[in-house]
Amino acid sequence: MSYRIAICDDCAADGELIVSIVKEWAQENRLEEPQTELFSSAEAFLFRYSEDKCWDILLLDIEMGQMDGVTMAKTVRKENEAVQIVFISGYSEYIAEGYDVAALHYLIKPVQPAKLKQVLSRAAEKLQKNEKTILLELSGEMVRVPLYEIRYLDVQHNYVTVHAKQDYTLKRALAEFEPQLDERFLRIGRSCILNLTCVQKVTKTEVTLSDGTRLPLPRGQYEPLNRAIIARL
Repeated sequence: MSYRIAICDDCAADGELIVSIVKEWAQENRLEEPQTELFSSAEAFLFRYSEDKCWDILLLDIEMGQMDGVTMAKTVRKENEAVQIVFISGYSEYIAEGYDVAALHYLIKPVQPAKLKQVLSRAAEKLQKNEKTILLELSGEMVRVPLYEIRYLDVQHNYVTVHAKQDYTLKRALAEFEPQLDERFLRIGRSCILNLTCVQKVTKTEVTLSDGTRLPLPRGQYEPLNRAIIARL
């Protein structure tokens, strides 16, 4: 697989250095040479992005011209949850803002090649997870749903609903889905499977997800759920 990687930096020398490190990382890991593209401003990238949204990794400077890297990342994140965002900046005071766009990492300039390569490997791992899907047969058609989009699955009266960007309901047993899921998911009780990455808060009686959904937590599941979150994430 050849990853598509955008480097956005208004300093040409810094951008070229990052490109060279990315290519070294791919060679060392025996990957196809990445499709890298260097942009000198956030505006330049967004103009390209408006026509072509198929990017895997964004390596972004923060302080650039009129639009900063965080604002650019927020624009992208509104419609793209899968792209891996890494900030590379000489200013540490912006680290907290990276959480707003679920940034994978924040690197301080000057870039240490070994550290950037480690972050790139983490990004590749997350992208591979995001490629996993489940296949649903609905009204005579097959729908492929990425696992990372699924918040939870629940069952009522022999019908399972897969709660993702939209809800899909079909007549199947909840147990049939478990082999298709991965380590991000945990079954709690008889009627629900949770995506642990979507859990925001856990109490003795309920689970709150990142989108505000509140689900009842069956008796005896509080400690196993917390252990699973710590162990798997």
